[in-house]
Order: sequence, then structure tokens, then C-alpha cells
Amino acid sequence: MTSERPNILFVMYDQLRFDYLGCAGHPHLETPNFDRVAAMGVRFSNAYAQSTICGSSRMSFYTGRYASSHGAQWNGFPLRVGEMTLGDHLRALEMDCWLIGKTHMRADAAGMARLGLSPDSVIGARQAECGFDVWARDDGLWAEGPDGFYDERRSPYNEYLKSKGYDGNNPWADYANAGADGYNIASGWMLANAKRPANIREEDSETPWLTGEAIRFLDQAKAPWCAHISYIKPHWPYIVPAPYHALYGRNHVPAANRHPQERANPHPIYAAFMDSKVAAAFQQDKVRETVIPAYMGLIKQCDDQLGRLLDYLEATDRLSNTMIVLTSDHGDYLGDHWLGEKDLFHDPSVKIPMIVYDPRPEADAARGTVCDALVEAIDLAATFVETAGGTVPDHIIEGRSLVPFLHGDKPAEWRDVAISEYDYSATSICTRLGLSPRDARLFMVFDGRHKLIHAEGGFRPMLFDLEEDPNEFHDLGDSPVHRDVVARLYEHLAKWGRRLSQRVTRSDVDIAAMRGRSLRRGILPFLVDGSEVSDELTVKYRGPVRQRYADD
Repeated sequence: MTSERPNILFVMYDQLRFDYLGCAGHPHLETPNFDRVAAMGVRFSNAYAQSTICGSSRMSFYTGRYASSHGAQWNGFPLRVGEMTLGDHLRALEMDCWLIGKTHMRADAAGMARLGLSPDSVIGARQAECGFDVWARDDGLWAEGPDGFYDERRSPYNEYLKSKGYDGNNPWADYANAGADGYNIASGWMLANAKRPANIREEDSETPWLTGEAIRFLDQAKAPWCAHISYIKPHWPYIVPAPYHALYGRNHVPAANRHPQERANPHPIYAAFMDSKVAAAFQQDKVRETVIPAYMGLIKQCDDQLGRLLDYLEATDRLSNTMIVLTSDHGDYLGDHWLGEKDLFHDPSVKIPMIVYDPRPEADAARGTVCDALVEAIDLAATFVETAGGTVPDHIIEGRSLVPFLHGDKPAEWRDVAISEYDYSATSICTRLGLSPRDARLFMVFDGRHKLIHAEGGFRPMLFDLEEDPNEFHDLGDSPVHRDVVARLYEHLAKWGRRLSQRVTRSDVDIAAMRGRSLRRGILPFLVDGSEVSDELTVKYRGPVRQRYADD
């Protein structure tokens, strides 16, 4: 028997690299509060996102399913009506599921209209909000251009800033994500301005604001609850308020993890990404030396606000009954591999931080440990269901519970490979390569040593040996010596591709219980004389004729 189920504090940071934490070995960035949670729980050192784009990755976290299973494979692709989410699973176990921050969810408005689901109804609102009840949703990109706002919903954060006296229609852009150059706005959209302090009081910036919203929620929350606190930072715009803007300098910026060999004869898709606008920016040392200190400052601010949350939980005597999960939706290249942003499957992009604290006594044996098992983002949904006292519905949730690892056990069987997917059909790269949208797809298969990237559209695969080449500089995809490795990993991909991902309305247990049911309900086809089955099954079809309409 395990102890009483804890509440769940599910904290996500947007675009936080796995290696930009003190407990992960960063040489300059001190993160005592991330480290504090790691010392209380388990840090998973080989955790991988199911996609390297925000929306798709998040939909995998929230459904426990691979990107090609839930179908929302790019930002703005709606999550179809009826897709089971974390909120659906947990509410069935009498645990509330709340959102505080970002999801990047786009509602399936056409599907909701077809089914007559009003967004104003409880069920309609949950469908539109990725299964969550919303305390405060703010996706954090309140960009504005000639055609209007990027995000057309209301911004709780902008409303907060206006209530604090920040003027204008969009103080998110004018203050929270901009510095001041004399009397002029120095927008954070321009990377050169990353060295400036954001023109905002630190306590009013995005990360402290969202922490305040989380504490307001916790003040009134009634257990059992799962609260998803989802920060926009350290995602760009890369600009941070004082004093965080000045904590790090160019002397804290590591040399870019890149090699001339990567540009010598690159895979055509890799070459196209290296030739993009964002890559061209981060290939400049001056840009990296300006942006990375700001990125580190944003992470340091996140760590301080995490400390505020932990202190609150401790002061209110909730730390002993709250599971804490710290993770990210994907990483950030920051100039490594001649790239910026995310997109491809080098570790700086696809590998994510994952730290889990389980307060129950059963977890005492594993506290402060590092687990190197291959873990996927979708495993959290399964973990939360088990933590809430349920049985993981493995015909729906494709991840596996991490509870055994949290309790110091090693499952008898675990996955052999981690899978990630990237659909880049909505990007200019697809057009540049002359691909149809259906061919603009990449799949990663990683077995802990070899990482295979399959590209649709007739391209050769990419392959990296992380044991011999931990920096992932040398693509072995066309190496005759590694044909057996490529073939073996393709077997894993083929097996994964044959998975039962859409039979979500019947579990294996349901199916086993169905067997023979039709016989007991009188469906007896292909009997020769009835002796093949028990008399019990034919009793309804035997006996004297009560009315006769035909001769023998």
C-alpha cells in the first residue's frame, strides 16, 4: 500500500535547456531551487520531448500521446475534439486539474460546432482549454503587427500591467519585453537589445506575476488538485529586468558547440535549417554574447521564483503532500550546431530537464538520485494518473509511469528507444526544399547511444553515435560501416509505427471481457447440429413449435 495521494504541482518552463541548471552541471549558472527539488527527488538525465515545437510538444504532455497520435503537430493546429487529456483522466479520479499560464492550445472550433458544444459550457470550455479548468491562461506572446495581434485572446498579464499604471495598448511589448534607449523603446525583438534591462519593475515582470497567480490559486485550492504552472520564460524575447540583466557577461558564455565538419557536406534538411534567418543570427558570436547572458538571467529569475513557490508550500505545510515536477517543452540551440531556436533533434533542442519530487515515504530511497533511463515527456501523464490513485489506461496514454523510478525500483521492462517527431510543413523550410506538406516530417529514434533521424520525402537518414561523438558533430547516416545500426533503429521505428494508437475506446481488459458475449446473447453462427456448444447456449432455440406455418 502507498500513502495518501499527494497534490501535483506540474511546473513547465518554456524553452529551458536541459543543461542550463546547476544540478545538470552548468559551470556558471547557479540554480539553488531547481537543485533543491533535485535533492528532494529524482532528476531524469535522459528525458526527451515528443516534438521540438511548443504546441505539439505540449499537446503530448497534456494527452500522454505521441504527436502523430493526437495530430496537433504544429503551433496553431487544433487538438481535435474528444482527445482525452490529463484533466479528463484526473477528474475521473476526483482530482481537479487547473491551468495557470501557457498551453499553446488551439481549440477545434469546427469540431465543437459540429457537436453543438458551446465554449461557454463547462464541457465546451474544457475542450477549448486542453482539458484544464483555467485559473489564468496567458500564452505570453502578445506580439502586434500591421494585421493585429498574434494572439487574439485577452491577455490577463497585459490587464495586470495596465492596473499597475503601465500605459498603452500593449505594455507586454512596450515594457515587459523592451528596454529603453534614451527616450525610445528598445524592443526585445531585436537581439542587440538583450543586454538592456527590461523597462519594468522586476516584481511586475512575467515570471513573478505568474508566480503570484499560482500562490493566489494555492491559497484557495481544495485538495486533491493538480496545478499546471506554465511559465513563458526563458522563451524569447530574450530580455530580462534588472538586476538579472547584469548577472552574467560574455565571460559566462560557453564556446558554441559546433564544428566545421557539420557544414562540409550536410544533410539537405540540416543545410536548409542552417541557412535560415534565426540560424544566421546565432552563428554570430556577437549575438550569442549578447543573448545568452540574458537567457541565463531569465533562468536565474525563474529559479528565484521557484524558491518563492517552495517557501510558500513549506510555510503552509503543503510541501509534505505535494508532488513537484519541473520540466520544459523543448530546449534552445543558442548557436550550437550552427542553429538557433529548436526544430531539429540534437540534444540542446530535444532533450529536456525533468525533475520529480514525490513526497511519499515510498520515495525516500530514491531522494537525490539521478536516473539515466530513457524517459519521454508523455510519461508524466501516466505518472500523474498512478499518483492520483488510478490505473493507467494504456490504450489511451502511450507513456509509462515513472513511479517505480521515484520509489527506487527498476521496472522489469522499460523502453528500448525514445521517439520524437517534427512536422515542419508550416515552415518556409518545407517550401525551400520543394516538399509537399505530407513529406515535411522528421522522426527521431534514440536508443541511448545511437540517434537516427528519418526524413520523409526520399532523403537519406541522419545518424549520430553519442558514445563516440557526444557532441553530435559527425553524421553517419550514409556510412557503409553503420548500415546494421541504421537497419536496427529502423526496425524500432517500424515497430513504433505499428503501435495501436487509435483504438482508444476499448482497453485490452474490455476486449477480453467481450469475448464470448455474443454467444451468450444468442449469436450462434456456423453450428452443424448444435452439439458444438453447451445446451445452455441453445436453450432459447429448442422446444415445441407453438404455431405452425410451414410443413417439414
